[in-house]
Amino acid sequence: MFDAEKVKNDCIEWIRNFFEKNGKDCNAIVGISGGKDSSIVAALCVEALGRDRVIGVLMPCGEQADINMAKLLVSHLGIKHYIINIQDAVEGVKKNIPFDLSTQSLINLPARIRMSTLYAVSQSNKGRVANTCNLSEDWVGYSTRYGDAAGDFSPCSHITVQEMKQIGRLLGLPEILIEKPPIDGLSGKTDEDNLGFTYAELDHYIRTGEIEDQEKKAKIDRLHKLNLFKLQVMPSFDPQIS
Repeated sequence: MFDAEKVKNDCIEWIRNFFEKNGKDCNAIVGISGGKDSSIVAALCVEALGRDRVIGVLMPCGEQADINMAKLLVSHLGIKHYIINIQDAVEGVKKNIPFDLSTQSLINLPARIRMSTLYAVSQSNKGRVANTCNLSEDWVGYSTRYGDAAGDFSPCSHITVQEMKQIGRLLGLPEILIEKPPIDGLSGKTDEDNLGFTYAELDHYIRTGEIEDQEKKAKIDRLHKLNLFKLQVMPSFDPQIS
């Protein structure tokens, strides 16, 4: 049984301890997409550090249809924020690469430029960058390595989507931010459409090992195996143990 109140409070204390050890008086820098994950991470940071030490960064790539959701979040929390459009940076990189990028490269490029932007903001504002991934997305690799999967501290990477929603409600976030279906921003499809299973099915499987649809089980297992490398420390050669 998931004790949302305890996990929320423990996570807030964990964030405080992280900053005490890794950046006393530093600010939490949070990329704000308008979805539940960045909303919940930002709210946890506000509870842990106070709104004056949390900076939200909105990073549309050209026009962002749901940017009002991101603006709603920073207004609701009362945090300082910047809006930085990354379209020129993305197009500049694409224009100067002397070959056609693969589809996956085109998908991941904005996420990686967003993370570079977050670190630029962070270094100029005495910050530490929050990773906003959750366990469910990480489990099947629904994140970009060195993009949204990067960061200095990760409050929610061991918390599933369904558990995140419970914490979001305890934090008093607007319901529209908690239940807003995540959309990939390219095809207009939701994450669940692209994955081929719901987060509720995935979360139940992660926590219990149970799933009725064997085809979905096989797909989840395959994606998890393929994407485990994203969760591991970069391999490094050590001449002293070679």
